[in-house]
Amino acid sequence: MSSKRLVVSLGGNALGYEPSEQLEKVEQVADIIIELIKDGHEIIISHGNGPQVGLVNNAFEYASNNKQVPMMPFAECGAMTQGYIGYHLQQSIANKLKKHNIDKDCVTLVTQVLVDKDDEAFKNPSKPIGTFYDEETANRLAAETGYTYIEDAGRGYRRVVASPRPIDIIEKNVVKQLIKDNIVICGGGGGIPVIKTDDGLKGIAAVIDKDRTSSLLADLIDVDILLILTAVDNVYLNYKKDNEIKLESVEYKQILEYMNEGHFAKGSMYPKVEACLSFLQKDNREAVITSLDNALDAIRNNTGTHIKDIIV
Repeated sequence: MSSKRLVVSLGGNALGYEPSEQLEKVEQVADIIIELIKDGHEIIISHGNGPQVGLVNNAFEYASNNKQVPMMPFAECGAMTQGYIGYHLQQSIANKLKKHNIDKDCVTLVTQVLVDKDDEAFKNPSKPIGTFYDEETANRLAAETGYTYIEDAGRGYRRVVASPRPIDIIEKNVVKQLIKDNIVICGGGGGIPVIKTDDGLKGIAAVIDKDRTSSLLADLIDVDILLILTAVDNVYLNYKKDNEIKLESVEYKQILEYMNEGHFAKGSMYPKVEACLSFLQKDNREAVITSLDNALDAIRNNTGTHIKDIIV
């Protein structure tokens, strides 16, 4: 395969829950990135932060409820996770670059992502975050803070925030400059959501889908391949049913038809396929969905699910 520019989108769950577990898991990520660099590719890494931002938010929420510290705004919790996940990734990758005598650096960029303050998602917050509470406590906290709490899967009440669509990546021009000579980690957790105000940008409590942000990032910096890494090796029709069908090479129009027919679950594969289709709005691009274990083979040998405008 000729040299390509790739956005590699990692799921937050693939990085573990606790920092010690994450340090172990990023070793595998780093090995894959090194091999892709050896193959001549330019690499930009984005990642989720679901377990990690929950951990940070819960810690501040607990300490705040016990009058130990002030509550940390959710946008700042997202920024913290961008920092410490990026730190683990860049340290592991840098160590392996040195080991393999590769003359490149790895850098993490704290990334703000613009959303529309009038996005419909803010009228109907639906993304659960933070600690579980009983109904009485949730009602009290809602009255005190103005936050919205809903019952979550029979386990108690949790705060919910909006999940708006990303519009722009504030630091996109910096990313374009950095990728000329570096491996760049950016857009972590879908990015820190910000809105435009009369006084400039301002953080807002929200969770941006990391695959949507990865797709937007890949479009704005004009990459060749969007590689989304998830829990399975391929996209499937009729997943886990007797008539399950593995998708390997599939055209844009065909997978769009499958999506409209309801083949992909809203909470799992649907947003990944949607992100791929958004990225493929321009010619000569390719989107790949596969697992972390299968990532290198997917790029080298076309395993996994490859989505293109036209299959030649």
